[in-house]
Amino acid sequence: MQNTLLQKFQEFLGASNIVQKKYISYYAHWSSKFLSFSNKNKELNHDLQVLKFLDHLKLNDNVADWQIRQAHDAIRLYFNHFKNSGEGNIQNSNCIDDIDGLIDKMRQAIRIRHYSYRTEKTYIDWVNRFLRYIKDTDIKKTDDFSLDSDDVKNYLTYLALKRKVSASTQNQAFNALLFLFRYVLNKELSDLTSTVRAKRGRRLPVVLSVEEVKDVFKHLKGTNLLILQLLYGAGLRLMEVLRLRIKDIDFGSDLLFVRDGKGGKDRSTVLPDSIKETLKHHLNKVRLLHNKDLESGYGEVCLPDALERKYPKAPKEWHWQYVFPSPKLSADPISKKIRRHHVYETTVQRALKLAVKKAVIPKHVSVHTLRHSFATHLLMSGVNIREIQQLLGHKHVETTMIYTHVLRDFSKVPQSPLDVL
Repeated sequence: MQNTLLQKFQEFLGASNIVQKKYISYYAHWSSKFLSFSNKNKELNHDLQVLKFLDHLKLNDNVADWQIRQAHDAIRLYFNHFKNSGEGNIQNSNCIDDIDGLIDKMRQAIRIRHYSYRTEKTYIDWVNRFLRYIKDTDIKKTDDFSLDSDDVKNYLTYLALKRKVSASTQNQAFNALLFLFRYVLNKELSDLTSTVRAKRGRRLPVVLSVEEVKDVFKHLKGTNLLILQLLYGAGLRLMEVLRLRIKDIDFGSDLLFVRDGKGGKDRSTVLPDSIKETLKHHLNKVRLLHNKDLESGYGEVCLPDALERKYPKAPKEWHWQYVFPSPKLSADPISKKIRRHHVYETTVQRALKLAVKKAVIPKHVSVHTLRHSFATHLLMSGVNIREIQQLLGHKHVETTMIYTHVLRDFSKVPQSPLDVL
């Protein structure tokens, strides 16, 4: 049966002239590979099967990137054109009556796409809240769980009007529900323009003066001070600092490399010269801690994507270790392996909050305030806005332009008419 379908698929490609004739056999080859793979993974829906199949190809050193793209194209042609848009779906999960099963499918879909554990927790939390909302209202019975776009509209409107959430919180909820419908329920959300959305006005970021930054740092010490100095001195986000690996520091070029930052992008930024020696001393202590872990039978660190399977010895190698490891070993929430994670973010947040209180600074200061201060102080010193955009990793210069408004507040303001009476 499968051979007959593949033969017809080749005839279809030849007749439709979608691909060059010399490549038709290759497209049939990849389709055959995928069909065999899908037969062994029937518990997954079609989209998850495709992602897992492509991940499987990426782990094969004999398969080039262009071949993976060709395989992906072949699968899409087979199911979206040859089989008339979706006849090949393995499962129809438009109707799910098991909440726990739906959450498990959601978790599986997130992990197969290599989303971060933080995103996984956030998305699942929003889906749980959404399902509780549906259950607690009289909109529909929950015994069939035939969810649709109206449910999403009602929930987002509820968040805006009843819960009075911010625009960013409502957008986060929408992204989680969009993922649920698109990749778990295999349904596209229809027009949501009638949804009441939380309003987002322009907000100027809180920025510390140079003297205020100095005052805050006077009340910090040790690892927390070093982390916060990097936040301010390199313009990093908190998780970008905590996820730094040894290999991401280039002392020779005075550069820090951010891997897989916001938007999945890599970038480089400045390594402050004033903390280089302190950082080297810190890394010497981290190395001693890593060697002690190795002697105790531990020393592994979590690696991104599928690198741990591709390079099984890499998790224990020095250059993959975190620059700021946790003082305690813990179980990885996904693999359950005992590892040394990076410093927990709330540790740094609490240290900054206490330092701001001791410095008696009457501003709402967060760790992100130091990144805002980095950009503003560079502007004050005459650095080009485009260069600041690159250092911050902003996709659009309009995002960076917000600091020009902050800079205006730092400049000399007009004299009040009250002062000349």
